[in-house]
Amino acid sequence: MPASVRFSTVALLWIGCLLGDQKPAPRVAPYYDAASIVNGADNQSGQFAANTIATIYGTNLAYSTAAISENDISAGLLPIVLGSSETQVFINNYPANLYYVSPGQINFLIPPNVTGTSMAVRVTVDALVGPTISFPLGAAAPGLFQLDASNAVATFADGSVVTPQSPAQPGDVVVLWATGLGATDPNPLYGRVPTEAAPVTATNLAILLDGVPVAPGAIAYAGLAAGFPGLYQINLTLPASTGTNPEIRVQLDGAISIPNVHLPVTSN
Repeated sequence: MPASVRFSTVALLWIGCLLGDQKPAPRVAPYYDAASIVNGADNQSGQFAANTIATIYGTNLAYSTAAISENDISAGLLPIVLGSSETQVFINNYPANLYYVSPGQINFLIPPNVTGTSMAVRVTVDALVGPTISFPLGAAAPGLFQLDASNAVATFADGSVVTPQSPAQPGDVVVLWATGLGATDPNPLYGRVPTEAAPVTATNLAILLDGVPVAPGAIAYAGLAAGFPGLYQINLTLPASTGTNPEIRVQLDGAISIPNVHLPVTSN
């Protein structure tokens, strides 16, 4: 079963944002380009899938700054507008659920019901409309949330964070936090907070440590983190052969997370 992690810890990863400049932006059309729309976990551009947390960087993206709070979730429904801002993000004309808006950054969820081989992204601020930018849409777009520039976010079974100062050891069970792992059973509903664990349906999920896939039996669970839209967790038993601070990557359905991200591990 998925490990339980307190809301305060996971919400920080889930929202994945820092509050920015509070001054209102000029009332001109929002601007962004293809390179500035990225996976919200690792800032990888050009690789997207349904139910992936994503980020848009740009200018004039909102009149004010607001981050999602529990008060913004009503009857299990996620917001499509935050705070006093009139910002909305549309994916193939579906209004995306928002986690954070500011003049320079938006964090949002690619709707889980988006299908097809491409997606069109458009930002509107009140009556002002930004460019429509199209991207390929894949079955998966794995990205690991990062503790810092070098290390993935991982927690021990008790919810404490794996860090260079408190590393894991071979044989430990760790929980990795990711987005973009694709379809699950059951699949999350558009606009709603998932209320139960749901494993990914892909059968080719692989975790690579220093380029070597771990045995499938080492992955006890890979699927939705209940209560956190767009967030997935992977419960992994580290093999006895795990080296010190291995590079860690997630691969499935022809997509792979970025290189040079490590897991803090000390090996004897």
